[in-house]
Amino acid sequence: MRIAQVAPLFESVPPKYYGGTERVVSYLTEELVRQGHEVTLFASGDSVTKAHLVAACRRSLRLDKHCVDQIAHQMLMLEQVFQRADEFAVIHFHVDYLHFPLSRRQPIIHVTTLHGRLDIPNLVPLYHEFRDMPVISISNEQRKPLAWANWQATVYHAVPADMYRFRAERGSYLAFLGRISPEKRANHAIEIAKQVGIPLKIAAKVDRVDSDYFEGVVEPLLRDPLIEFVGEIGDGEKEEFLGNAYALLFPIDWPEPFGLVMIEAMACGTPVIAYRGGAVSEVMEQGHTGFVVKGLEDAAQAVRRMRELSRKRCREIFEQRFTATRMADDYMQVYERLISSGQNELMEARA
Repeated sequence: MRIAQVAPLFESVPPKYYGGTERVVSYLTEELVRQGHEVTLFASGDSVTKAHLVAACRRSLRLDKHCVDQIAHQMLMLEQVFQRADEFAVIHFHVDYLHFPLSRRQPIIHVTTLHGRLDIPNLVPLYHEFRDMPVISISNEQRKPLAWANWQATVYHAVPADMYRFRAERGSYLAFLGRISPEKRANHAIEIAKQVGIPLKIAAKVDRVDSDYFEGVVEPLLRDPLIEFVGEIGDGEKEEFLGNAYALLFPIDWPEPFGLVMIEAMACGTPVIAYRGGAVSEVMEQGHTGFVVKGLEDAAQAVRRMRELSRKRCREIFEQRFTATRMADDYMQVYERLISSGQNELMEARA
């Protein structure tokens, strides 16, 4: 099958450091290529892929200090996609709603995975206007604010089965991995570590928009000798960071659409302690891959129960539910269904 994958340009595919959406696009693209499909990836020029790469910009926009207008590159990419639309059996967008007006006006078979939070009031009139657009959720919880949208399926994120090595031995520290922001609650992770007296390593990026939170709330807490701020890390460092951890802390304060870091930890055999919210209860298996908790005290108690869990079982559940092969197979089912139902309509429209 000839498939187009259209990625955001903010990060490369895969990202050099933090970036969940572009990382998942990479895993999906490479697995589809491995399965024998002819895939074209529309992404930044510093992306690395076995697919055919079409670049709308030289490098990822977050790392390009000379980029002034990011929208210009996004619009160029969409033009490149639609100029070649007839070449593909299906076009899979990962750029939210940017392409909706164009997709509505050109007879193509397409689908969009929505990777972000949808509980934002400003989105309601937009998605209501474009409620005919076929969309995919990354968790059942994610779709609830727009339950009336044209949902095609829920496809859980995944990572390649061989990307993270299973580590049977328990580590000596707690881990926090991701982004420093109020909704990710790094300050709660620090408090949990202090309550149980176990070292915490924080590997996270700090975006400009979150600098006040970092400087005013998190940075003063880093003076505690139990806490080590590692900074932003890339894929090459994540296996060791997660695999050597006693547990991953995921104390979120927002409707998490999925939470990729949870399954990355599971792949290493590292259990997760996560606050309840969004997709957490869909991704986690209580008492097997970790514990879903209600707050600080509950989280501290869960840390003390870590030895009840089997690291081997964490890895087994990852292999059953969250490998890239399963994800690609799920998406292929959606593609085939859309193609089957849309071919007659497209033939009539193009006649």
